[in-house]
Amino acid sequence: MGCILTAVAILYVYVFSAAVAARVLPLHPYLNAEQKPLSNVFDTSKYGILQLSNGLALTPQMGWNSWNFFACNINETVIKETADALISTGLAKLGYNYVNIDDCWSEFFRDSKGFHMSSSTRVTFHESGDAKLFASWFLYLVVQFIRVDYLKYDNCFNLGIEPEKRYPPMRDALNATGRTIFYSLCEWGVNDPALWAGKVGNSWRTTEDINDSWASMTTIADLNDKWAAYAGPGGWNDPDMLEVGNGGMTYQEYRAHFSIWALMKAPLLIGCDVRNMTKETLEILSNEEVIYPLGVQGRKVYAYGSDDCYQVWAGPLSGRRLAVILWNRCSKTASITAKWNVLGLESSISVSIRDLWKHKIVSENAVASFSARVDGHACEMYIFTPSSETHRAS
Repeated sequence: MGCILTAVAILYVYVFSAAVAARVLPLHPYLNAEQKPLSNVFDTSKYGILQLSNGLALTPQMGWNSWNFFACNINETVIKETADALISTGLAKLGYNYVNIDDCWSEFFRDSKGFHMSSSTRVTFHESGDAKLFASWFLYLVVQFIRVDYLKYDNCFNLGIEPEKRYPPMRDALNATGRTIFYSLCEWGVNDPALWAGKVGNSWRTTEDINDSWASMTTIADLNDKWAAYAGPGGWNDPDMLEVGNGGMTYQEYRAHFSIWALMKAPLLIGCDVRNMTKETLEILSNEEVIYPLGVQGRKVYAYGSDDCYQVWAGPLSGRRLAVILWNRCSKTASITAKWNVLGLESSISVSIRDLWKHKIVSENAVASFSARVDGHACEMYIFTPSSETHRAS
């Protein structure tokens, strides 16, 4: 995002309605020791380092963000109509509940009490006062009760303060308000926040800003993949908002974008104009089978072919299942194969395979490997359900 008018923080609002309730999912069984990973292919050794413990982000956040489509061209009408559209399209019922106003919402200057910056001073930080103000803001919009429940804290105008020192004061200030406010860190992955931000925020950006292109999306997916072992309930890697529906990629590329973000357990923050979505865009964003499988961050487990463009991504789910994506990053249709050994399965295991985009079982008893034809710049996404509890030793 840009840093045109925001000196310290970005304000977000949360839409709440008696008719719309976010789906609440249980903790992943790995976290409470009910299950162990299928294999060390899916390393979760960094679990348990999360110390924010504000009760939020048990699953990655979902909602809408203004920046990718509107940038600074926002106003009250846009925000109201967006909130209405999330409800009327059914997206809010699927969990898209945060309505996030990114840059350009605030005045540039602070007043004498410290909320705005005076013209005679440089940008200064006012974590305690800002946090209290955010916590106190309650607005009414039509029949919706709206309050500030989410703070995205960019690293703009940071006065040279290292992120590891800059971000904890706002965490402490938010916690001191007595209200639970989702704390999203955004220093664009410069200081490897996955290594330290689990003690500070509920999510942390691992990459630079995304743009609406295949090259940007695939690059960011690879960068975020590096930090898979550090994400889990309470704190998630954030590869930036979704570009689905903004026009810079094809339908198949957008479907791959959404599938990979869901598999990586990335925040699903819609970045298009939801008031004017195409049928295809709504179809992608509303695929419950892709959104809801409960698991931990999936990762790239195998790649081959020219420039490693035939890829297998996978992640463990509850019930000993696996989410698996066959991703063709080449330009022509090809057959891509996932072998059981790269998934941590014994070759003799029989697996039932459900296609999450076709919404049907495509194999009842696959053994040793599974292959599918995948269009160029497209992916296919599945849930693998082993018929036996015998797996490769972890």
